[in-house]
Amino acid sequence: MRKILRWIRNILLWYFAITIGMVIVLRWVPVYFTPLMIIRAVEQKMDGKSIKLEKTWKPLSEISPDLQLAVVCTEDQNFLKHHGFDFGAIQKAIKHNEKSKRKRGASTISQQTAKNVFLWPGRSWIRKGFEVYFTFLIESIWSKERIMEVYLNIAEMGNGIYGAEAASKAYFNTSAAKINKRQAATLAIVLPSPLKYNAKYPSPYLNGRINWTLQQMRFWGGKLDYDKKEKK
Repeated sequence: MRKILRWIRNILLWYFAITIGMVIVLRWVPVYFTPLMIIRAVEQKMDGKSIKLEKTWKPLSEISPDLQLAVVCTEDQNFLKHHGFDFGAIQKAIKHNEKSKRKRGASTISQQTAKNVFLWPGRSWIRKGFEVYFTFLIESIWSKERIMEVYLNIAEMGNGIYGAEAASKAYFNTSAAKINKRQAATLAIVLPSPLKYNAKYPSPYLNGRINWTLQQMRFWGGKLDYDKKEKK
């Protein structure tokens, strides 16, 4: 029994050491591949299609501030306030899901980043537990700017398209630094369902959501103030 407990202890110690080390390294090193990218590539190959994987890493300074604001407005309006989890949004989602067949999520940008970088897609409680763990780590070790930078570089934004730079080139024939406010709002709106929605030819429903996002961006004053978060 002691040997088993010692074996379990050693596994846990190695797991914590490796995962914490990974998070520390990725505080500075670009994330070039994610589990989802590999899964999508395998799916394409199994379907008899050629592998499509368009991505270009860009520092946050070369990604439009409008896009940074747009994803906060659409995905996580308390991004600069919370420490990885928006418990108010979680409670609202639970109440909504009890009454509606159309389920609503409450994942923050931090949670989505942790999931995209370190984990596989899915809704199991085991995967959710790992997501909580990695979210805690990146919120403890990374800055909000770094979380946003990684998120906007690895998020799936279309079939085989990952990150703001590749999406900007594919849909608007420009760089992530030069997209306008409406284009930024469009990319933000398709993020929840990038394989379902078309950023290049938005439907009337998407155009309504885009207009709502632009209104929210105006309410925010046009930019995110990361420094304000750091001073708290």
